[in-house]
Amino acid sequence: MKGVLRIRQTWETIRRVENRLDNLTSKLGYTFRNKGLLEEAFRHSSYVNEVGDPDLRDNERLEFLGDAVLDLSISHLLMDRFKEAREGELSKFRAMVVDEQSLCQIAQGLNLGGCLLLGRGEERTQGRCKPSILANALEALMGALYLDAGFARTDEMVRRLFIPLIRELEEVSIRDYKSLLQEYTQLHHKVRPEYVLVDEKGPPHDRVFRIALRLNGRVVADSTGRSKKAAEQKAAREAYRWLTEKAPAP
Repeated sequence: MKGVLRIRQTWETIRRVENRLDNLTSKLGYTFRNKGLLEEAFRHSSYVNEVGDPDLRDNERLEFLGDAVLDLSISHLLMDRFKEAREGELSKFRAMVVDEQSLCQIAQGLNLGGCLLLGRGEERTQGRCKPSILANALEALMGALYLDAGFARTDEMVRRLFIPLIRELEEVSIRDYKSLLQEYTQLHHKVRPEYVLVDEKGPPHDRVFRIALRLNGRVVADSTGRSKKAAEQKAAREAYRWLTEKAPAP
């Protein structure tokens, strides 16, 4: 009886995921010619190991490919938008754009967690909400899209998804103010900045984060951004300029 119930639950999960995949393709504005690639992109290794079907493949190969596709597409995008930036600056900026936090944020906006097929262990531990799993699913989706539609179509999708984050970081500029601020405060005041998430608002695809920056427990800057990373950088820029231009010791 337990076996029958488990099979029934598995098929119900598969049908639910298929409905969410249909919603995802509508949101993306693209219908996969090879739907098997799309399904593979959301098949977590925990699910494949649990099912034990030798013909099923998990999403790790697509994740590997998608990581490379994202790096190439984001690199093109950054070179287009920051024509005077040097290689080191571009590398640092790319790392800020494609880090786990940013990928997770975009994945949440697309509701990729709802599309995942997970093993029972990952289901019990809220695997659909884990940043690492969501970030990997987004990379796998980009890998699947690349195989199904080619680089030009994938590059177009990457630009549409990532431009809001790029714009946020453009406001901060290419400089890494978090590093500048930490070096300055450790050298002159023997303290490290503390970044505190004060608030977050908006739907998953258009989130706004508010970050307070403290030195010695005192709030010296307060900024918002479409990612925590961007908000922290803006707060660091504000604090760095305040400290170096007119502030007393914190």
